Amino acid sequence: MRGTPPDPAFTEEITIPGPGGDIRAFLYRPSNQPKLPTLVYFHGGGYTIGSLQSHDCVCRGLCVEAECIVISVDYRLAPEHKYPAAADDAWATTQWVAAHAEFLGGDPERIAVGGDSAGGNLSAVVTHYAKQVGSPSLVFQLLIYPGTEMSCSFESHKTFGEGYRLTKELIAWFYEHYFSPGDDISDWRASPLNAEDFSDLPAALILSAGYDPLQDEAKAYADKLTVAGVQVKHSHYEGMIHGFITMPGAIDKAKEAISECANELKKAFNPLM
Repeated sequence: MRGTPPDPAFTEEITIPGPGGDIRAFLYRPSNQPKLPTLVYFHGGGYTIGSLQSHDCVCRGLCVEAECIVISVDYRLAPEHKYPAAADDAWATTQWVAAHAEFLGGDPERIAVGGDSAGGNLSAVVTHYAKQVGSPSLVFQLLIYPGTEMSCSFESHKTFGEGYRLTKELIAWFYEHYFSPGDDISDWRASPLNAEDFSDLPAALILSAGYDPLQDEAKAYADKLTVAGVQVKHSHYEGMIHGFITMPGAIDKAKEAISECANELKKAFNPLM
């Protein structure tokens, strides 16, 4: 399903200090040029599954096509590590990458965050953290069929909750493993759609899929960013299922989506192009 992704010029495993101990990450570099733009990427998997390997094809494609460093983060997973462990790791790794950008060969003024599904959620949460603290100054957020509101109350959860890979039962299984009974899932750290202020957040590309129960909350997030004056492109892949971007070896639309993500990243990293 992953196909044969392109080869970056350089790849290595690195270690990033985190609130729960060292965090593994894969670093992909498109060339040996200095001061490259950087994307911090968080994989999907309902906070419970997924890995650096499961999203290797996506990160390779983004690295080569967007001509940017990609740092794919192996954040802590449930059920061993409950909410907000994943969000804490995402925020900590983003801060670390920003602080060490030049050491990594990156440009501290050109850092983006991105991810798919749960990783899209974590990316959105990180942008709100960064806004509240005032740093790092992120230039872009790449949200690929993100989960933005944990109540599962949108109509698309009812319409597409059976038969399209990401089912109601599977979502419930993920959330039961990640959240504890007393957690407030309406809090913006879990449900970034519920954040009070969307102004001055980074420009965004939001992808959604036509047979995905998360599509309505992805659109709602794009709408809130737009109302707040944030530059947003919402790209809807009609006919696709949740998770399709990790399948470029089998689905042509996955290749198209990776290329679209790379092109939008390139524009954000090089606004004068």
